[in-house]
Amino acid sequence: MQVSVKVGEIGRKGVDLVAIPLLELEPKADPKKRRLGRRITALDRSVGGLISAALGCGDFRGRAGETLTLYPAPESACKRVLLVGLGRESKLTSEGLRRAAGSTLNLARAKSARRVAMLVPSVRRIPVAEGARAAAEGAVLASYRFDTYRTHTSNNNKNNNSNNSSNNKQAETPVRSFDLCYEKLRDARTVRAACAVGVVVAESQNVARTLSDQPGNALPPAALAREAVKVAKAVGLRSQVLEVPELKRRKMGGILAVGQGSANPPRLVILEHRPATRAAKTRAAKTRAAKGGRGGAQPTICIVGKGITFDSGGISLKPSPGMQDMKHDMSGAAAVVGAMRAIALLKLPLHVVGVVAAAENMPGGTAYRPGDIITTMSGKTIEITNTDAEGRVVLADALHYADLRFEPQAMIDLATLTGACLVALGPWATGLLGNHDGLIEAVGEAGTRCGERSWQLPLLDEHKEAMKSSVADLKNAGGRHAGTSTAASFLSAFVGERPWVHLDIAGTGWSDKAGPYQQRGATGVGVRTLIELLRNWEPPKGV
Repeated sequence: MQVSVKVGEIGRKGVDLVAIPLLELEPKADPKKRRLGRRITALDRSVGGLISAALGCGDFRGRAGETLTLYPAPESACKRVLLVGLGRESKLTSEGLRRAAGSTLNLARAKSARRVAMLVPSVRRIPVAEGARAAAEGAVLASYRFDTYRTHTSNNNKNNNSNNSSNNKQAETPVRSFDLCYEKLRDARTVRAACAVGVVVAESQNVARTLSDQPGNALPPAALAREAVKVAKAVGLRSQVLEVPELKRRKMGGILAVGQGSANPPRLVILEHRPATRAAKTRAAKTRAAKGGRGGAQPTICIVGKGITFDSGGISLKPSPGMQDMKHDMSGAAAVVGAMRAIALLKLPLHVVGVVAAAENMPGGTAYRPGDIITTMSGKTIEITNTDAEGRVVLADALHYADLRFEPQAMIDLATLTGACLVALGPWATGLLGNHDGLIEAVGEAGTRCGERSWQLPLLDEHKEAMKSSVADLKNAGGRHAGTSTAASFLSAFVGERPWVHLDIAGTGWSDKAGPYQQRGATGVGVRTLIELLRNWEPPKGV
């Protein structure tokens, strides 16, 4: 789908659907006195006054999520006009524009509208470029469908079988073009650049969603590694895959233990982005100098993802209801791959390394057992008290590897780590924990700006105490109390003094409900947060 910024008339001939986002009227306001502005008034005249008529009778008040489709006369320039509610101006953020664009795309696709235009409203609280990026993201994210394995008929399928058409759902018609329309722009170049960033970020988030949505039989650890390498080659990232012999040589007892019960052996994947040009390095040095930072080489940031391609729970077997969703237990790894793709395409002036710990947790005859004691790459020993607490075990090796090899300025990991986080925060926010207040604040603010909310949870000395073992250095499960915090405290043992943040996406990595730009399934959460953080990177205070 082509997403473009257009300046001028929005109701031009050939557009299948024109979307008009509108703010909500005050409760006592007279809808007949709503001011539409010149752009909408001109469009209203061209469609025979349908917009003002619908608004005047109070059928549409602009509540957030509200939509109303209008059908002009056949001779009109556009075939459909869609009114989209933005809610109260005092509460409107860029997330509201992201949702409005997503709603527009979904309705257009359902109605087979291939050419879509959306009038981007002018809102004082939202910079124009920020609004353009959010709207572009919403449209591209809403265009995502995971239908690889569906045998539905398609309008574009030349081999349609009419005998099967009644038994299969007709495919939606993809939107070909989505125009963000403005009457005038002071700095069109900046707005177009912001739109392009939004497209790259959203497409990369869709890459993460595709990986996470893949079933476990199609994407075991080796296949996840191949897909990550394929992405790396397409965008110019360096890549390396450590297979079992190399994992053994490096004494990565954590990832090896988790993967030993499966017929599909584990992998460790490293994706690396380095600014390719001297100009990029110069820009980075100037930026740091302007902000009072050190010159020299680009800072290194490591992002680490949990990649359990399917989690049965191992010997500590999970209950069968809902186990099918455990294909999403590699959502953290998927987010790392998606983010690294965007980092490369946006040519960020940072040295960024993505590390993916990929394994399949199965209850085979060779599976690790409760009561086992394993030795990690760091030399620390872990008593296994629950084989279903496997994500933190593979991350123990991945975090130590990243810390030891790359000596990063900061590390961020993403993992569907604990059901306790879903209980605590529901599907509405990601758990945010770490050992450095400045980095925690930066990650949280980045998520807020890009519409991926997180909520800080504590990491206390008592949580660390709860993870100590009587027979080893640590145990991998600390009981029911404060499960998210005790799991994070376990991870903290493998990052040393390195500034580190942990994002527990167990509640946000996939969704059972569809939203304006979200289908049921993988969300790709974390990609936007990471890019927002790294595009505005400043070293944490004290580093």
